[in-house]
Amino acid sequence: MRVLGIDIGGSGIKGAPVDTRRGKLLAERHRIPTPQPATSGAIAGAVGQLVRHFDWKGPVGCAVPAVVQQGYVRTAANISRGWLGVHAPRLFRKATGLPVTVTNDADAAGYAEMHFGAGRQRAGLVIIVTLGTGIGTALFINGHLVPNTELGHIEIRGRDAEKWAAASVRDAKSLSWKKWARRVDVYLQHMQRYFWPDLFIIGGGVSRKHEKFLPRLTVAARVVPARLGNDAGIIGAALAYEHERRRAMQKRSLG
Repeated sequence: MRVLGIDIGGSGIKGAPVDTRRGKLLAERHRIPTPQPATSGAIAGAVGQLVRHFDWKGPVGCAVPAVVQQGYVRTAANISRGWLGVHAPRLFRKATGLPVTVTNDADAAGYAEMHFGAGRQRAGLVIIVTLGTGIGTALFINGHLVPNTELGHIEIRGRDAEKWAAASVRDAKSLSWKKWARRVDVYLQHMQRYFWPDLFIIGGGVSRKHEKFLPRLTVAARVVPARLGNDAGIIGAALAYEHERRRAMQKRSLG
């Protein structure tokens, strides 16, 4: 199955056609800046731009930095609040004329890592943590996703964890890798006490420099870097389309 995967981030929107059987990009990914403000109409226009760039005529999977329930956007921590209540698949279908599914961006990255990356064939409880503009999380139990966990918003020292330990905070405050690693460690220690995972997978662009901070962590659970890097969201968005298609087929067969 070939699906155009699109990963919508706070600073950039990336996309590429994906072979969902192999988890491979079928063309060089294309990136455009995220419109500011990141309104629903502006993002829909950018998605349409990516579709035209690839001259794409098939299905599309989109990952967005928000909770998505039955297609409806429920949170807007890193996008315009005008997104709240928007039915994102309908919006993107209108902009592209193509079948579209929409999933949370961290869940999408998790799909990719569990199918083709560091979580492949891993049983037990696995938590993917994406460190970027904010902190995204995806929680898998024996390979099954618990969607929209949003654990980057747990409270640490009186504030959202992502406002204290995200990769963007390290850049904004010019923190050394050592100081920032302590913050990430505190965050993971909280997660350890709440969930007792078997494995943490650390993703986001900063995972490319994992040797600078992962060895400094002291959390009890095993911590490994994501393997798919910045392609995870694109691949996972495409996989999410496949997941939704199979689920819809199962419903029809049972109905």
